[in-house]
Amino acid sequence: MSAAVRDAILVVTAGGTIDKVYFDAKSEFEVGRSLVGDLLREAHVDVAYEIVEVLRKDSLDMTGADRALVRDAIAARPNRRVVVTHGTDTMVETARVLESLSDRTIVLTGALSPARFANTDAMFNVGLAFGAVQALPTGVYIAMNGQIFASGKVRKDRAGNRFVAT
Repeated sequence: MSAAVRDAILVVTAGGTIDKVYFDAKSEFEVGRSLVGDLLREAHVDVAYEIVEVLRKDSLDMTGADRALVRDAIAARPNRRVVVTHGTDTMVETARVLESLSDRTIVLTGALSPARFANTDAMFNVGLAFGAVQALPTGVYIAMNGQIFASGKVRKDRAGNRFVAT
């Protein structure tokens, strides 16, 4: 395995609001093609990365098998730094599953509004996660709302529409 491959940031996409598509005000959403590659290009990210799409699911629809699929996709790769885009409702549960990959730095992030919307937090959160994965020691983290939380010490405050430390 080359050092370049091991050093590249692996981006695993699992779906969630960040990738939702709404066709009109009366329609249901669907999780579409991930825009994380577009966001990284628009931000002129100049570090090596590769993107692997694992799921296109709303996190409320994710099962234990889906979380294992995300974990196994990461475990199968040599990359030591990993960003996971994920729906915010069950991001904390997936972070717990990923804690068994203790030899890597894994940062989960998402968005509270779709990346396709003009007023989205997606670009900011992905940027925060990209910076965090390069600076943090091994472990599993969540990067949302301008903060970085250690896995197991965070929850989503649905009423406040943000993540908070526990």
